[in-house]
Amino acid sequence: MLVGLGNPGPKYDLTRHNIGFMLIDHLASRWGLPLSREKFKAQMGSGHSVGRRVILLKPQTYMNLSGQSVSRAAEFFSVGVGATIVVHDDIDLPFGAVRLKCGGGAGGHNGLKSIDSLMGKRDYFRLRMGVGRPQHGDVSHYVLQRFDAMEQAEMGDFLDRGQAAIETLVSDGLKQAQNKHHGAKGRQGKA
Repeated sequence: MLVGLGNPGPKYDLTRHNIGFMLIDHLASRWGLPLSREKFKAQMGSGHSVGRRVILLKPQTYMNLSGQSVSRAAEFFSVGVGATIVVHDDIDLPFGAVRLKCGGGAGGHNGLKSIDSLMGKRDYFRLRMGVGRPQHGDVSHYVLQRFDAMEQAEMGDFLDRGQAAIETLVSDGLKQAQNKHHGAKGRQGKA
């Protein structure tokens, strides 16, 4: 089960906090798995890709309540935490960086906190997609802003790298995916 975190509605389109939604939309298009169903308070699609049955999920509960949708879908489909990948924005990574990990803390991310609380476990996979950190100002305001023009111009490549990281994780495992994809640098030149 691949879960993209974000907030529903046009007001949040192309905002940094919605990079998870953006990647799920990208995967749905590339893999031919339209998000054509509304279930578990989410937009959902399913089918086969990367040699497996895949469930794509975009919770429509708003970020802070994402766990409601994720936990219900996981229970219904009998998907354990080890078969769940959550895609989310990460301000501690430069724009364009992708990093995979399994487990860990929420790092102040309210969507992850909600999932941790309702799933009861933290050892699901995470694809952290770097959106950068504001040089000054409020972080919560920053993540709800739209990507700037330069970032939008690079978005296709960023989403392709997120897709490639997930495909490697599913086909070859975490270590191989980390070795292959963690060397890619974000826009600010940091690994």
